[in-house]
Amino acid sequence: MTDRRIGFYPGTFDPVTFGHLDVIDRAAALFDHVVVGVAINDAKGPLLGFEERRELLERDVATLPHKDRISVTGFDTLLVDAVRQAGAGTVIRGLRSAGDFDFETQLSGALRRLAPEIETVFLLASESHRTTASRIVKEIARLGGDISPFVSPMTARLVREKLIGERR
Repeated sequence: MTDRRIGFYPGTFDPVTFGHLDVIDRAAALFDHVVVGVAINDAKGPLLGFEERRELLERDVATLPHKDRISVTGFDTLLVDAVRQAGAGTVIRGLRSAGDFDFETQLSGALRRLAPEIETVFLLASESHRTTASRIVKEIARLGGDISPFVSPMTARLVREKLIGERR
């Protein structure tokens, strides 16, 4: 059984950014509960391991105003199965640009065909986070740039440590 008052926000969160946290907290203000689903997808070649991404999300979520309405879980299944497992009836997706909208409408269309009972809701990224993407954050870090405007101090430290390990 799904409940539309429970939202499911999926992603790889490699790494979790302030933009992700903004969407999570704003969604938690709209829904009774938000389940943040950390995708276990080694095919994407994430910089951070699943447990690292999950732990960083749990730490960062604990700082949010609506933290009592948010939980973090992992999934390695189809999105529809993860949403159903969480008891959620709504998938939450953040949009930064028109390119995101094009991709997300395709994804939501496929989701709708697989699970017509699950709705998709789009939240526009706050203006201050529209240029923030995990892949850009990783590229800045790889080139020695400061990623503190985009991620929490704990996340920045772990990303730097991982990149130093990659260079060895």
